[in-house]
Amino acid sequence: MAAHLTMLLDVVHIGGLADPMWTLSYEMVFYLLVTALFVRGIHRASGVYAIVFGAIAIVAGIIFDSPILGGPWPAIISGALFLTGLTCLLSGNFRTTAAYTLGLMAVILLLFSGYVPWFGAAILAVMFTGTTLYRWEHGTGPFWPVLASAALVAISPVWSIQAGWWWVQPQVWITTLALAAATFAAARALRDRTIPRTLVWLGLVSYSVYLLHHPLLRLLPEFFGDMRDLTLTTRLALGTGYLATLLLLSWATYRLVEGPAQRLGKRLARRTA
Repeated sequence: MAAHLTMLLDVVHIGGLADPMWTLSYEMVFYLLVTALFVRGIHRASGVYAIVFGAIAIVAGIIFDSPILGGPWPAIISGALFLTGLTCLLSGNFRTTAAYTLGLMAVILLLFSGYVPWFGAAILAVMFTGTTLYRWEHGTGPFWPVLASAALVAISPVWSIQAGWWWVQPQVWITTLALAAATFAAARALRDRTIPRTLVWLGLVSYSVYLLHHPLLRLLPEFFGDMRDLTLTTRLALGTGYLATLLLLSWATYRLVEGPAQRLGKRLARRTA
């Protein structure tokens, strides 16, 4: 329960109700760490942080093969600290201390309690690389840290103890990074073009699609058995039905849950400010 409330699931080695939720853990770690950096006034050194976490990813892969902080206590303690710190941040009491504590907690969980410590550090390196690229585009930082951190992230699984898993084999990892970089570069090149309304709508419901697509996908074999035993026509029909159902449910959850929650958050932020 505590891990779901904080969305720190993967870094406290607990599986989520929906499989894709593991990615939220690293987003939350990044947000908590960046909040602490903003409070300290050292958030502009994005390139340094990208390189540091890239180097940490390599070292962590060599040293760690499983979480050092095991058991349920990381989830329980981090849940209590998270709720206490969030209360302080929103109320304005001990705000600086709360920001530092949450940022430090996030890094500790990432390296010593996560399922794959080197992987978490590599994800943070990529996130800080994004902010480094942003600063370079706006003339407030150099470009070379982008190349340096990208190289570190690319080789991070080469000596990793856990590199035997298929998804962290160096060839698979580097190919994935190259495809992601190409996708980003293409989107950046087209950023000034008018975006079709259909794609804008898909962007609005994309978070719901992200959360719902895998649970729905896992239901298909429960109702229809092994998909490989079905005819091509049946598989195409099921695929079309699955896509239509997914988009319909995603639209509904966006309208009924995500949209109202965003508006509530903005109202609370204005009141706090």
